Amino acid sequence: MTKNIVLAGVGGQGTILAAKMLTIGLLEEGYDVKMSEIHGMSQRGGDVVSQVRYSTDKVYSPVIEKGTADIVVAFEEMEALRNLPFLKPEGTVVVNTVRIPSMTVLTGAEEYPDGVLEEIGKAASKVITLDATTMAEELGNVKAANVILLGTLIQSMGLNDIDWASIVRKTVKARFADLNVKALERGMEAAAK
Repeated sequence: MTKNIVLAGVGGQGTILAAKMLTIGLLEEGYDVKMSEIHGMSQRGGDVVSQVRYSTDKVYSPVIEKGTADIVVAFEEMEALRNLPFLKPEGTVVVNTVRIPSMTVLTGAEEYPDGVLEEIGKAASKVITLDATTMAEELGNVKAANVILLGTLIQSMGLNDIDWASIVRKTVKARFADLNVKALERGMEAAAK
């Protein structure tokens, strides 16, 4: 059976890097994997979405249809709300409880909506909220929030038999490897609670 994962964030949060680490780990474990990326003005704080599909059977398309994602991992609250249409009714949402205002919010043309987490809770059968940004700051680098979220995803999907620490060490620069392995562990611990 094919599993579908949506990772959604804002440019600069490391959404694509997290999706690549996930893809590498799944491929090394022997799964057939397809990954796609959608990023418009990602360098300017725009939306970034990666879709990962994997199975022990053949996966023919990298694109996830609406209503079929097993899990949506949002690196920011509004990105969870924007990507909820992809979630299947019994799906899980992992949300980093950070708010990154869009350009329209920054200019005053719109306001960041209230009640985002409540709306997500109405649509998903399971919601895991964590402040991955603060957790990463506590580890020493806010940029490790993406790996914390990856760890939460891994634990939530029951993929913890894979040697993820090795994948992280092969993917990030050597000087950030230990920090990111700790971030991965923190994310897995957060999902296990």
